[in-house]
Amino acid sequence: MLNPAVGSFVWHDLLSNDVAKAKRFYAELLGWEYQIEHATDFVWQPGEADYPLIWSHGEAHGGFVDSGQDRPSHWVAYVAVKDVDAVAMRAKVLGATVVREPFDTPGVGRSAVIQDFQGAILCPHMATHNFPPPRGTFVWDELITEDVEQAKVFYSKLFDCQANSIAREPLGSYATFKGVDHTDESGANTRSLGGTPVWMTYLATTDVHASVAKAKNLGAIVYIKATDVPKVGQFAVLADPTGAVFGLLARHES
Repeated sequence: MLNPAVGSFVWHDLLSNDVAKAKRFYAELLGWEYQIEHATDFVWQPGEADYPLIWSHGEAHGGFVDSGQDRPSHWVAYVAVKDVDAVAMRAKVLGATVVREPFDTPGVGRSAVIQDFQGAILCPHMATHNFPPPRGTFVWDELITEDVEQAKVFYSKLFDCQANSIAREPLGSYATFKGVDHTDESGANTRSLGGTPVWMTYLATTDVHASVAKAKNLGAIVYIKATDVPKVGQFAVLADPTGAVFGLLARHES
């Protein structure tokens, strides 16, 4: 079995109030294709449902879930852990809410759904398949939070990882979380996007300016225009036509 590094982000679901519209948007913006699977033990709701897998560069990277028309659309990330049950128990001790207790998805793995002390959702996950984690499409995950310092304390204890504060202009107060191999796996930033704190995912692009212009034509809202971060790359933050917030990132060549 190929186990991803603990602390790495290995899967992403879009819980959408309009799956058809969301699928069209990301297909036209980023060239995604989809493969429909039928789930009998569904992750986000009981019963059976179709699950459109996101295909890009020959790999599955995530999926789309119908969250119902009365619920806001949002991306949800899965982070690799050694023991889902232990993480869920630790989350409760740290003051988080376990929205869904640990459960098994046959052929996929064991997961739970956790809401942190400020309301951000994240899913600890332990894979039971032998596929390597997908790369190159979802390229960074970042906690948008009102309190970076408290987030550092919470997540470093939850996942037993190292949290470092860094100066990252023009982002201001910023923290990174390192995985077991001491590489940066995710970040946290104080930024006002309106609404509840959220784990936001960044999608890869080669040209942020062009992608932002195309996204606007497809009905997206731009929260942060194309912005350069020295030694990192260029990014932008948008909401897709169903309201889900996401980032675009073109990394600088090293």
